[in-house]
Order: sequence, then structure tokens, then C-alpha cells
Amino acid sequence: MAAAMNGMALHGGLIPYGGTFLVFTDYCRPSIRLSALMGLRVIYVMTHDSIGLGEDGPTHQPVEHVAALRTIPNLNVFRPADAIETAECWLAALQDEHRPSVLALTRQGLPTQRSGDTSENLSAKGGYVLSDASGARKVTILATGSEIEIAMDAQKFLEADGVATAVVSMPSIERFKAQDAAYRQQVLGSGTLMVAVEAGVQQCWDGLIGLDGIFVGMSSFGASAPYDDLYKHFGITSDAIVSEVKKRLG
Repeated sequence: MAAAMNGMALHGGLIPYGGTFLVFTDYCRPSIRLSALMGLRVIYVMTHDSIGLGEDGPTHQPVEHVAALRTIPNLNVFRPADAIETAECWLAALQDEHRPSVLALTRQGLPTQRSGDTSENLSAKGGYVLSDASGARKVTILATGSEIEIAMDAQKFLEADGVATAVVSMPSIERFKAQDAAYRQQVLGSGTLMVAVEAGVQQCWDGLIGLDGIFVGMSSFGASAPYDDLYKHFGITSDAIVSEVKKRLG
């Protein structure tokens, strides 16, 4: 499938896209790498993007795949958090004429996180402040995809305890790193405790959260169970975020 899409892109006349489970990018990787190397506008719509896959178990639950894809040069890797971000990432993929894109989409239903004016494509910038702190920011929570909902819940608990917390949605780390320093500083803030939450491995986050940052995510393969049980089992919850932040802040 992926190789055929490269051929169609080289021929011209249409924008090829195809889809399967994200875990199967293992099979697609050589062709994904070639589309990135050749600068082809090919779009890979990869679903069931985390342990949220549930009962199919660890063989079908990608934990290292998003991180692995992020290491491929000249490849957009998008992990949107809701329908609005998905539309924005799709538009960004269509507009990028010389780079392939992967859209990593969840299996589980997700609430809409964005409201108000959507005239600007914020996802195209890679990251943006989804929900700002109520006062001088003490904590910045970075998240992608389905974990944005968890980050937003954690923000509510921390704000209620007087800890000014911002949530940054980071649908594309690569695109965010390509923004100018002033924008990145504005989004990340300065002098705050950095927390990253993603239902995958930690690689690719260290450059954003630093040596003193907190990562809430996976460090092992998944398991077979309903997705909400799995998130609790692996400690990817708002309670876990709040607990880690309070430990660090004393």
C-alpha cells in the first residue's frame, strides 16, 4: 500500500492517502522513509494509536511507533486531540507539497477541546497553548492526542489547589521545533515545571521538558484490557500527573 502510494505521488495528478493501524507502520516504514527522502506528498492515516486500542493487546498496541516515526527526517507526524485538530492536521498535510505526513488517530471517542475562533490553523504550528494558567504559570503540561483530555483534567485539579497550570497541545513536535524561538518561548513559558503526558515512550520529549521535567507515559509494552483500565494500570491519569507535580513542588 505505502509503496503504491509513492508510485502514485511520483506519477502525479492526485494526492494519495491510505490507512491502517499505527502499529503496522513497522511494515510501511521503508516506504514511509522513501517518501520522506523523495519529498513526496503522501498521507498515511494511521489509527488505533496507543494502548487505547484495548483488548487486542500488546501486539497491536503501539508504544514506540510515534517516537520512531518522529525520527524520520522530512516527515510530518501529527497526533491530533480532537476533531478540530484532526481537520487542521489534514489541511496542513495537504498544503505541504514536498513532505509526507502521518496522522496518528485514536480508536476511542474524544471530546472537542477547542472552542471559539478556529480561523487560524494552530495545529500547523505544531504546538500552542490550549488552556492558559489562571495566573503566573508554575506548571506547563504538554500532551498530544487522547492524553489532552487527561492533561485538561489535571489542570483543573492543580488550579483548584492554587497551582497555576497551562496545558499545551503538541500535535506535531517536529513542526513546533521549526517555529521561531520567540513563539516557542511564548508557548512553553519560562521557569515552570514541565510535564509531558503521552501514551507512548518518552523519547522525543526530553528536548522539551528538560532534565528536570516529568514524563507520564509508557516504559513497557501494553496489555490486554479495556482501554480505561489500561490507562489506570499504567498510571497515565490526571491523578498521576497531579501527584507527580505535587511531589516535585513540595
